[in-house]
Amino acid sequence: MSLFDTYIMVDWSGGNDAGPTPRKDAIWACIARGGVTETPVYLRNREVAETWLTEMIADEIGAGRRVCAGFDFPFGYPRGFGAALTGSNDPLAVWDWFADHIEDAPEGNNRCQVASDINALFEGVGPFWGNPYPTRDFAHLPRKGLARSNRDFPEKRAVEELAKGSFTCWQLSGAGAVGSQVIMGLPVLARLRHRFSGQVAAWPFEVLDRSVALVEIWPSLIAGAVARDMRADEIKDAAQVRVLAGAVARLDAEGALEPLLRAGTAGDREGWILGVGFEAQLEQAATGEVYA
Repeated sequence: MSLFDTYIMVDWSGGNDAGPTPRKDAIWACIARGGVTETPVYLRNREVAETWLTEMIADEIGAGRRVCAGFDFPFGYPRGFGAALTGSNDPLAVWDWFADHIEDAPEGNNRCQVASDINALFEGVGPFWGNPYPTRDFAHLPRKGLARSNRDFPEKRAVEELAKGSFTCWQLSGAGAVGSQVIMGLPVLARLRHRFSGQVAAWPFEVLDRSVALVEIWPSLIAGAVARDMRADEIKDAAQVRVLAGAVARLDAEGALEPLLRAGTAGDREGWILGVGFEAQLEQAATGEVYA
C-alpha cells in the first residue's frame, strides 16, 4: 500500500516577483496523483505560491488524501546553529524564528538584513555571506565567503557531505546558492504547519503519521533523468518538478519509498535530502522503472 496519495514537488525561489510570463529561477510546482503527473504550475512569487499551497493542501485533506510535499531547500542548518539562535534544540524553532523576523513582499524582502543581524550575534564574521545588491551593504554580511572568520558552526550539514555538488545554506547569493531560499522558505513552511495544526508533519523531525508530510528534495539527484526527459522548449525548473513528482509517486506505488524516508533519521536535527543514498533507485523511478 502506498504511503501517500498525492505528491507535490516545488522548486522554490528566494528572489522577488518573477513576472507574469513563466521563466526560469522562479517558483514551479507539479502534482502527481492517481498515476498521472500533471502539467507543472508557474507561481510568480511566494505570496502566490503560499496561497496555492494552502488551497491545494486544504483540498487534499478535505478529500481524505495523504500528501507528500517536497521543497528544494534545506529544512535545517548545520549542527549547533538552531540552539545558538533560538535557545532550543528543536529545529522547528528555527522555522518559527524566521517566520517571526522575515518581512516579505513580491517586490522585496529583508533576508539580507536578517542574515546580517544573525551574524552580529556571534563572534567574528559570518556564518552567512553573499550580498546580491551591488550598491547596498549590510554591516555584518560579507560579500565573499573567504571574508568570514566565524567558526562556530560546520560549513555543511552531514547530508550535504554526501550529496556532492550541493551548496551550503550559509551562501545567500551567486550561481547555485540556496541560502536565500532557506530563509525565505522556512517561514512559509512554518505557517503551513500552524495553519494545518496537527495535520502536517515535517520530515525528518516528526513522525509521518499525519495527513501531510513536508520533505526536503534536491532535483539534482536525478539530473540525468531530467536532461533526458526535458521536452522541447520546457523550462528546466518545470521539468525538474515534473520528473521528480512522477519518480516519487512511482517509488511509493511500488512500496519502495519507505527506505528513503527511514534514511532521514540520520538528519534528526539538521534535516535530510530525500533520496540521498538511494540515487540509483530514484533515477530508475524517474525513467519509469522501479526496483524495490
